[in-house]
Amino acid sequence: MSTDEHDIVTDSGITIEPVYDASAVPTPPPPPGEYPFTRGIHPTMYRSRRWTMRQYAGFSSAEESNRRYRLLLERGTTGLSVAFDLPTQLGMDSDDPRAFGEVGRVGVAISTLDDMRRLFDGIDQEAVTTSMTINAPASLLLLMYQLVAEERGADAAKLGGTIQNDILKEYAARGTYIFPPRPSMRLVTDTFAYCASELPAWNTISVSGYHIREAGSSAAQEIAFTLANGIAYVEAAVAAGLDVDTFAPRISFFFAAHSNLFEEAAKFRAARRMWATILKERFGATNPRALAMRFHTQTGGVTLTAQQPLNNVVRVAYQALSAVLGGTQSLHTNGFDEALAIPTEASATLALRTQQILAEETGVAATADPLAGSYFVESLTDQLEAKAREWIDRIDAQGGAVVAIERGFMQEAIAENAYHRELARSSGDEIVVGVNRYREDASTGMELHRIDPEVVAAQVRRVRAWKAAQDHEEIARVLGAVRDTAEGTHNLLPPMKRALTAGATLGQIAGALREVFGEHRATT
Repeated sequence: MSTDEHDIVTDSGITIEPVYDASAVPTPPPPPGEYPFTRGIHPTMYRSRRWTMRQYAGFSSAEESNRRYRLLLERGTTGLSVAFDLPTQLGMDSDDPRAFGEVGRVGVAISTLDDMRRLFDGIDQEAVTTSMTINAPASLLLLMYQLVAEERGADAAKLGGTIQNDILKEYAARGTYIFPPRPSMRLVTDTFAYCASELPAWNTISVSGYHIREAGSSAAQEIAFTLANGIAYVEAAVAAGLDVDTFAPRISFFFAAHSNLFEEAAKFRAARRMWATILKERFGATNPRALAMRFHTQTGGVTLTAQQPLNNVVRVAYQALSAVLGGTQSLHTNGFDEALAIPTEASATLALRTQQILAEETGVAATADPLAGSYFVESLTDQLEAKAREWIDRIDAQGGAVVAIERGFMQEAIAENAYHRELARSSGDEIVVGVNRYREDASTGMELHRIDPEVVAAQVRRVRAWKAAQDHEEIARVLGAVRDTAEGTHNLLPPMKRALTAGATLGQIAGALREVFGEHRATT
């Protein structure tokens, strides 16, 4: 134990000692590129290939978002990441009365195939990888993306990117679900099977710890709940007859990077080692690509402050550093103004430049896993793994992630940790610079991004016009085929693709599924 007057304990419950020595590292990890991949999934890591600089963006209309994507590509981003508005995430069209006031607010509105065409106008979908943060209607947005690419002559087999498609964390932490858990899991595994034959280069799921952490979990809970959800997806896919060595290489992960630099770097190392062990020992995977965890990282949105927002530039830089030291494959850096509004062009560019400076000027990409052998970091890696395994054991004892979520176990654990963190901030035990220490009364006076209400109104008018021009008999037929398939056991993606080709909207197809599956109501 520490001999300091006050122990320093992370929110994962790990006591930080004042000094670490060789006794903290009983067994050094294997080299990078070797099982269990603690030190990275490639032998030389960023010496052979830099992480993808994938800036998350999307707002108001497809045209406005397209302009932002083009700007980011011109300024050096190496991958696109699409933010969808709340109605799209909930399977609603922009003209739905329930969507009023939310169209285009937190992301781009996509209701029709034409919206997707305009979103990627002038962008070579074969040449750039695209990540889409979408869950309940993930399969529909992926099909739209595929259809637009094929219209332009692209080979679907060459399309690269990721759909988040992680519905379990929506029930546990975020809340943008549509259907109950079990039919939602069917959509996930149907997407796995469809992509295996139609989109073999596509990552069919990004199991997300990011939103679990944003909701208030500890670093150890972020690892545990994310991997528990990953286990549930693998179990569902195996039960559906899929081969783990075939589909598991297309599973990716998504984590948050918060400000406790060394704990965050150790978290990524522990998660990678745990996933490799789980796939090998629990599921019998032998394909090295199935065992190697690939993950995207985003700096912590919940850590950004509206007070003294320029402080967020520093927070984001250190958080990005932890992700790179931990071996991420892809990274988004937040804009410093995101606690106040959607990032401006200037703040989005600065966020990208943060990554570029990290890659080109600091030397952290020169060698694989530069923190390896650190008594402190190796000890943190082991302790985080031990804490995470305790949580996974508790979930397994309940029957797995789906049952644990249905019972509210994960939700309660996250809420309890978030409550204690808030108490610590309120009391000043956890310092947040500019909020509960080193405060200033001066106004920021910053220029913020504003959404043009006329652009939103034009989107609603376009969707109404699209529906008015539909062949209503044909739409009724293709939606009926979607309902019939939902009532059976066949893969849902082919009939949904035919419905989109016929001109059905996102909301119409989601509505057909609602009629069969029903809607989920939160566990209290």
